[in-house]
Amino acid sequence: MVSLNTSVSRPMTIELQMKEFKKANVTFNTALFGTLGIILLMLPIVVLLSYYSPSFFEIPSNQENATRILFFGVISAFLLRAWSSNFGVSIFAYNRLDLLNMINVINILVQVGLIILLFKLYSPSLVYIGLAYLIAAIVAFAVTVFFSHRINPHLTINIKDFRRSKVNEIMEMGGWVIITQIGSLLFLQIDLIVVTKLFGTLAGGEYSIALMWSSMLRTIAGLLIGILTPVILTCYIKGKIKELINLSKSAIKLTGFAMALPIGFICGFAPQLLSLWVGPEFVKLSPLILLMLFHLVINLPVMLLFDINIAYNKVRIPGIVTFWLGIGNFLLAVIIPSLTGWGYYGVAVAGAIVLTIKNALFTPWYATKVLGIPRTTFISSMFPGALAMFIIAGSCRLINFFVPISGFGALIVSGIIVTIVYIGSVWIFTKENIERHIIMSMIPSFIKHKFKT
Repeated sequence: MVSLNTSVSRPMTIELQMKEFKKANVTFNTALFGTLGIILLMLPIVVLLSYYSPSFFEIPSNQENATRILFFGVISAFLLRAWSSNFGVSIFAYNRLDLLNMINVINILVQVGLIILLFKLYSPSLVYIGLAYLIAAIVAFAVTVFFSHRINPHLTINIKDFRRSKVNEIMEMGGWVIITQIGSLLFLQIDLIVVTKLFGTLAGGEYSIALMWSSMLRTIAGLLIGILTPVILTCYIKGKIKELINLSKSAIKLTGFAMALPIGFICGFAPQLLSLWVGPEFVKLSPLILLMLFHLVINLPVMLLFDINIAYNKVRIPGIVTFWLGIGNFLLAVIIPSLTGWGYYGVAVAGAIVLTIKNALFTPWYATKVLGIPRTTFISSMFPGALAMFIIAGSCRLINFFVPISGFGALIVSGIIVTIVYIGSVWIFTKENIERHIIMSMIPSFIKHKFKT
């Protein structure tokens, strides 16, 4: 679904921004009916997987049919959401990320609400979970179509606008994006599998505690970067390349500042967080958390530069590099622990090394190559966030040294104090108009109105 959004959003955003609605309809209908055809071809596989799903797990005989319905409901819901993303692309093209987030919230609320309601009215059953997922996907699909039509009434469903030539264009970019995603999976998912296989399930459980924080921070960074993706495409469409470069530099700096706060707080209070959250016996994982998180303050903000590759349709080289570095991450995750005896710390070291090579070194360099600008253009924007993170982490350690944190109340109060001081400092530090503009664009309009009054 991500590769579809990426490969369709670029041409559709360009066509809609240039008010070429006829071309946009061709792109829209080609993607809509093309993915529908793929989904229809997949349905027999979905039915077979659902039917034989009980044989994949140890399921009691009286729960086999319920398991089949659960699998069919969940997979069908995923396919329906994938198809509905064709309508979501037009919402994305107009930078209405608030509506896309609202759709996701509605989907989750309907899922959870139906499961609770059905469990209350009847009895807990896997069947109701599968039905809840499918019904929630149908509701989310209807809401997506409604918002898409309201935002962009120029798009109409018409099979006559389907073009095979457009399929090749979409699939070419989509294919390389899929390769990039496979490489990214080897970065994000393979380490826990390696730890579990090499060191056992107990070590895997301990590693997953630290990995959870990393995953959460990646999600936050993805949300922040997603806000600016349509803006970068718009700058490219209008030929405002200098503005695009300045926007990217400021966005990297500000995303670094934004990520420095949670990363620095978690690293600074890692022993206290672990003790209060999972127990004192897990305080030993503090160095692992530091090792897995500290480099993210540089490696996450530069992900924004991949949007430049998408805008210029230069995704082949990044796809190849990401895939092979993903393979390298897997090999290093196996080799480093075996050579050094560092255990799962060696797996974390492998991930930090390879991710830094890809994000901190290759990604900025390739973006400058695409734009035809000096190689060091984005380097200066990467380090202020890192400096801020070390200052925050050090401040948190000092707070705990003078006022030992022994409960959630003290931890929350410390977090509030650090946050207020930090946000004030960042606001003073970001004197450039473009950076202030980016910050203000992320604040809801009713809050900005109160500031003005």
